[in-house]
Amino acid sequence: MPTVEFGGKSFNVDEDGFIDDYKNWSEEWVQYVKQQEGIDELNDEHKKVIDVLREYYEKNGIAPMVRVLSKVTGFKLKHIYELFPSGPGKGACKMAGLPKPTGCV
Repeated sequence: MPTVEFGGKSFNVDEDGFIDDYKNWSEEWVQYVKQQEGIDELNDEHKKVIDVLREYYEKNGIAPMVRVLSKVTGFKLKHIYELFPSGPGKGACKMAGLPKPTGCV
């Protein structure tokens, strides 16, 4: 399994760059993915999406469908893509420390 070094921490990642274990998530991981996504600054909307993803995953063991994420955050899908250029599955879920969602390419 590949390893990523960032902010003085090591993270094991899968072949798509998702963190190996949800429990290994940290602020350093968020900063690493932010850099990979080309996001200059995280704002409260980014954090809201990440928090919703993490809470949903903790309760249900999977990432929410995009419709659900949009409904719970109150953000239109277009806006979520503006926040996370690679999308809610690849960018937001990765930043939130979730496994790669099924159906995510």
